[in-house]
Amino acid sequence: MHRICFLLHVRPDRLDEYRTAHEAVWPEMLEALKATGWNDYSLFLEEETGLVVGVLDTVDFEAAQAAMAATDVDAKWQASMAPYFAETDSPVTALPRVFHLETQLAALATP
Repeated sequence: MHRICFLLHVRPDRLDEYRTAHEAVWPEMLEALKATGWNDYSLFLEEETGLVVGVLDTVDFEAAQAAMAATDVDAKWQASMAPYFAETDSPVTALPRVFHLETQLAALATP
């Protein structure tokens, strides 16, 4: 399992609507995310800038993205979310991890 982090930017004039849209995500969207390998998925929103940080655990992020894109509900959800995002956003790509506490602690414990 890998922990993945990605960034998006919500338009400042749409922050309230974006937050509201995520208070009750469509049940079919929730089920599709889980079925396609998006585990322990969270979104964090920085209110002043509209920065969204997505974090999830998955076995294979590219496969999870592709499986999700193949669902009918994803196309509908993406169309409903598109107006919220800044036009400068590029496709979601995973950010490389540069620090992991448990890995470094384990290295200290190994003689």
